[in-house]
Amino acid sequence: MKWFYGILVVVILFLSVNAYAQNADAIAGDWYTEEERSIVQIFRCGDLFCGKIVWLKYPKDEAGNDKVDIRNPDETMRSRPILGLPLLKDFKYKGGNEWVDGKIYDPRNGKTYSCKMTLEGNTLKIRGYVGIPLLGRSTVWTKKI
Repeated sequence: MKWFYGILVVVILFLSVNAYAQNADAIAGDWYTEEERSIVQIFRCGDLFCGKIVWLKYPKDEAGNDKVDIRNPDETMRSRPILGLPLLKDFKYKGGNEWVDGKIYDPRNGKTYSCKMTLEGNTLKIRGYVGIPLLGRSTVWTKKI
């Protein structure tokens, strides 16, 4: 009878770990930013989650050139294209449809913020902040279906 309970415990642990991994991956995919000016692809990077810009509504600047990261504080990075730009990094799944301890880069001002994200259906609530989440700004992205 002990072997039965041992097998039962192993099966329950396997199922709970599998369910946890499936919930963690729920964030993966393509997301329209709030005003649908870009699409950010979120994907696994090891045990964490990252994201990059994969589409821009307006990929060219006024001169007709591809937009680049001109506001980056590191001058050597100012020539990198916005299309393909890493935007999210190091998010870990906390449970309860929440990803935490990540960073988000804002190419509009060249700053990087601490960030957390919460998934609610087909919307992703993103909170970038300095220090504590109370001191920040939120945006909502929509899953591209």
